[in-house]
Amino acid sequence: MPASKPNSDEPSRRSRATGRVTLADVAREAGVSPITVSRALRGERAVAAELCERVQAAATALGYVPDPAARALASARSSHVAVLIPKLSNTLFVELLDALQRQLMLAGYQTLIGVTHYDPAEEEAVLRSFLAHRPAGLIVTGLDRSPAAAALIHGSGVPCVHVMELASEPGSYSVGFSQREAGRAITQHLLDSGRRRVAYVAAQLDPRTLQRGEGYEAAMQQAGLAGSVRKLLSPEPSSMALGGVLLEQTLSEAPDTDAIFFCNDDLAQGALLAALRLGVAVPERVAVVGFNNLPGSDQMLPPLTTVATPRVEIGAQAAQMLMALMRGQAVEQPHLDLGFQILKRASS
Repeated sequence: MPASKPNSDEPSRRSRATGRVTLADVAREAGVSPITVSRALRGERAVAAELCERVQAAATALGYVPDPAARALASARSSHVAVLIPKLSNTLFVELLDALQRQLMLAGYQTLIGVTHYDPAEEEAVLRSFLAHRPAGLIVTGLDRSPAAAALIHGSGVPCVHVMELASEPGSYSVGFSQREAGRAITQHLLDSGRRRVAYVAAQLDPRTLQRGEGYEAAMQQAGLAGSVRKLLSPEPSSMALGGVLLEQTLSEAPDTDAIFFCNDDLAQGALLAALRLGVAVPERVAVVGFNNLPGSDQMLPPLTTVATPRVEIGAQAAQMLMALMRGQAVEQPHLDLGFQILKRASS
């Protein structure tokens, strides 16, 4: 069977050099100017809803796919936002990233995701690679990084928002909460319930984990218990399995411990499972609390008391703040504190 004959107007609807449907093709199909097509596809509010619908219908009919490289060359701006997070295996960062990406995609931006594995050298290498692509914006986790990485961010001129912590330097932008205050508050909860021999047990030992430990120490000192500070710190990655090991180690080294503040819920979940296995009564023998309110914490036996952190809202608000910066708009609250919540359950 002979091949069907192409439409006579096919060459006029496609770029002669590449065969791709172009912005100009969509403009002719919709009966508008190319600049209107560009603005409509970027979702700019200045374009009337009727025109947006007409442009989108034309783009769909022609099978138009925007060319990010061409857009960047034409406007000297990229449609990409670089996002650096420590780990993809951590539910906290997956939820934050999902919220970020949803907001950015609605505005026509794509995300470049870099995983740093809590390694300053790896973060620096990812930054160098991403900044070479001239992203429109940058979102990084936390405030602590190498001088070289900080210089890369500052020297790039790319708008940058820090997440999960609160900066204070003029000209910086951040969305998060006080890790120290959250650590202090959950420790105070244990002290208010009558516990006095409270231990802080942590793993991974990234800057935010250490800040929670500082909050623990502050609460103990304020309660006149500076001499009773107990800290067990492991550099290993945080996990449920490690939580069980650290529970046993804590009770072996300090048998009179009556409460344990674990730096992350996965450690605390593992500790609760180990306590069941070992016959350690929670909270009668020892109270257990965690941090981050990870999935499953409310289903533990007993349900885990923890600190709920607003990572979804942090992601959404960070995206909104970054988009304002990329548009050259003023940001009323450059350091947005979204707070935290103590969720008291039966483990304490």
